[in-house]
Amino acid sequence: MEQSRRIKFREDERSLLLRLLLQVASAREPEIAAVLSGRRSLVSLAAEQRIPALQASGVWFQLLAIADELLAMRVRRELEQGAGVDEVPGSFASVIAQMAANGHSAEEVQATLDELCVGPTMTAHPTEAKRVTVLEIHRRIYRKLTELDQPRWAPRERSLLVADLESEIELLWMTGELRLERPTVEREIAWGLHFFREVIFEATPQLYDKLQGAFERHYPGKPIRIPSFMRYASWIGGDRDGNPNVTAAVTAHAMVEYRNTAIGWYLRQVQRLATVLSASSNIIDLPASFKPALQTALDRSGQAQEIAARNPDEPLRQFASALLARLVATRDGATTAYLTAEAFRADLNGLTCVLEAIGGRAVAKRFVQPLLWQVGSFGFRTVSLDIRQNSTVVNRVLGELFALTNPADPVAAGTPQWSARIRLSLSQGEQLEIDAGRLSPEAGELLSTFSVIAKHISSSDADAVGSFILSMTRSADDLLAVYLLAQYCGLSTAPVGGGTIKLRIVPLFETITDLQAAPGILNELLGISLVRRTVRDFRARQEIMLGYSDSNKDGGFLASNWELAKVQKRVAAVGRRHKVRISFFHGRGGSVSRGGAPTGRAIAAQPAGTVAGAMRVTEQGEVVSSKFANRGTGLNQLEVLAAGVLAHSVGSPGDVEPKETPEFDEALEALAGMSQASYARLMAEPGFLDYFNQASPVAELALLKMGSRPDRRFGASGIADLRAIPWVFAWSQNRHLLTGWYGIGSALSSFVTVRGEAGRELLARMFEHSRFFRLIIDEAEKTLYQSDMEIARLYAGLVSDSDAAERIYARIAAEYELTRHLIGDLTGGDLSARFPMFKRRFDNLRRQMDDIHRLQVDLLRDVRANTGTADQKRATDALLVSINCISAGLGWTG
Repeated sequence: MEQSRRIKFREDERSLLLRLLLQVASAREPEIAAVLSGRRSLVSLAAEQRIPALQASGVWFQLLAIADELLAMRVRRELEQGAGVDEVPGSFASVIAQMAANGHSAEEVQATLDELCVGPTMTAHPTEAKRVTVLEIHRRIYRKLTELDQPRWAPRERSLLVADLESEIELLWMTGELRLERPTVEREIAWGLHFFREVIFEATPQLYDKLQGAFERHYPGKPIRIPSFMRYASWIGGDRDGNPNVTAAVTAHAMVEYRNTAIGWYLRQVQRLATVLSASSNIIDLPASFKPALQTALDRSGQAQEIAARNPDEPLRQFASALLARLVATRDGATTAYLTAEAFRADLNGLTCVLEAIGGRAVAKRFVQPLLWQVGSFGFRTVSLDIRQNSTVVNRVLGELFALTNPADPVAAGTPQWSARIRLSLSQGEQLEIDAGRLSPEAGELLSTFSVIAKHISSSDADAVGSFILSMTRSADDLLAVYLLAQYCGLSTAPVGGGTIKLRIVPLFETITDLQAAPGILNELLGISLVRRTVRDFRARQEIMLGYSDSNKDGGFLASNWELAKVQKRVAAVGRRHKVRISFFHGRGGSVSRGGAPTGRAIAAQPAGTVAGAMRVTEQGEVVSSKFANRGTGLNQLEVLAAGVLAHSVGSPGDVEPKETPEFDEALEALAGMSQASYARLMAEPGFLDYFNQASPVAELALLKMGSRPDRRFGASGIADLRAIPWVFAWSQNRHLLTGWYGIGSALSSFVTVRGEAGRELLARMFEHSRFFRLIIDEAEKTLYQSDMEIARLYAGLVSDSDAAERIYARIAAEYELTRHLIGDLTGGDLSARFPMFKRRFDNLRRQMDDIHRLQVDLLRDVRANTGTADQKRATDALLVSINCISAGLGWTG
């Protein structure tokens, strides 16, 4: 029987999952089973059958994604078994092997590791359509498939596993993905913590262990110390930019939840230590130094007599029990609590030392070392919570404070008087007596947030607070305004001036204009003595955040990426002039147009000298689910990220891009300019805003209750105020996907027209030798393959002004064909033929995706035509399910 044989290949898994889904569907809705098997189309179904049919299609797309994840894991495992672990791309083994082969000493590697800081940062942007309940079902399905992959089962046992798998698919069918209400920030916090409890806590020490093993193989006999260089952060509960639901009280709640989650994890690990450390003092001779250490631990626990009486002659168990009692006190806020995570870590180090002294090195490695690494990475915080706010809000609040305290001398933001007032107040260490009762709600809320920051910076884990991210940073004054508000709220180390600010303040440069201004802004900022002193307090490192989404919306795919590459080199040079190390925080999303390229290649394509041992990246929305839903995948994703940062930081001679080629840079500058001009002409087309709004479900996206944050920052209706995420989301739903390719064809065409055959040859050399250009072309090519101008034309038919619709659609379609043709010339093959797995996956879905798009166009027409009727409610529900289906098929939302 099919059920009773081992599943060896992806097609077997795909067939099994489809067969089980068809069984589930046939028992409920035979017509829907016909749609899934390709015997009927979605549009032929009755209106009342559309929602369950769309739901079933979404379930199928989810099941295919799980099968793909399992395949990727198997491919890595088989490669490791066949060719050896050093041949696994993106692994620590591969990176360390290359370093050793290129002559880097163990001391060089250790020095780099000592400075390494890799920061995955979780965000709950409104792109995640999957609920935790659905994620848990996905994980159980993945685990059942993994179990079925084992050869040890008897036919009866295998049949039981397949039956279990069918029951999970039934649950997935019955659960549904649509949220009945928009999630609260508190629920988003719980969503983010789910991935730590299920995957990241365990995967992190496994990551360090893999690095240690790779080092020991390639540098035998050399000592190595693996620091806890993974430093996780989150915006969930701290990002209030345009989200009124994130209040100071919510941020305080988030801090408590993150703290309790870490301590709760440690409690379970130390409880395990107290269970397994059964060594008897009647059997082993403990070192003399341990007896006073044990007595100290017992005394500090507050339960010395009870622990000693409960575990006589078991000193290691007594020691672990003492640590456990102190952790409980830490969680509960009792007097015997650990004051810092470092104190807890010191006790664990002491336990390691005594185990090694009595010959228990393997026990220490298995049970204590992972916990030591976890405490190093997670502290008493799980994540460092970043606080984000918009510069407009910050300046408005500071202006209000100035007006309240000195109404006779008003100053306006952006004026020389404003700039002088801020600098004078900072230099003098000015403090304000603020009457909270006179503040506007906006000002009161922001100052309350700074009070929460001040409280938690003084807590048992100062790293519980991450950075203050200032979005839409447009001047040095914008950043100095944050410094001054922090000073007013008690975050200065010297109340009369001359001190520092106890908060990392990070600019976020988002638009093309802001990226171009960034070097000058940073140079001016580092000219302020308070800023220089503060940066020195944070190890002379200034973080800079780069926005991929808004710069793409602002200038198109190629221009955005080129400006991002240039600004990194220029900002790093400013840092060197000021003797400040610059680290970059990359605000990437799931789609290509929001920076979502493959992690390893994206890091390798960063300009030389811009990683330097430290990198942060956002893991946004559905990206978190796809990367960290399962332990094997999560570990691999973390390894690819960390190994990429390590490789770029060490800089192996055989693994770096050739010396910077001015000819390449000059060509890229020209291409980016021409691409941006083409993109700008499209945006300026008369009727373009109406085309965007009517030829996509952008207005209806707000009904899909994915995240707690509104789609627009300040409620305006234009493209400028629309967040970049729904901008990308909308263009993906209508299969234009122009945010990932538009303008590249015009740029390549103009370049070759002007430069002739020499230009064509230069482009070929860039494609061969420039990692940056190659990545741009590769990702644009894949996005073009997912685009479909026939489907796009159907959406264009929704636009009320048919003449404008035809004109704008024709421009987009012409650019699409031009870009397809010229990228094909450059790569020498059919579109996406170089990416067979990507191509095969999308081809498997294309027929069903096209059906869903056709139905979605009909649903959009119905929803807009039947306002306020029962028909509109039914069509709206079906429309929202169709949006989920298309997102699942593409593999991302925005």
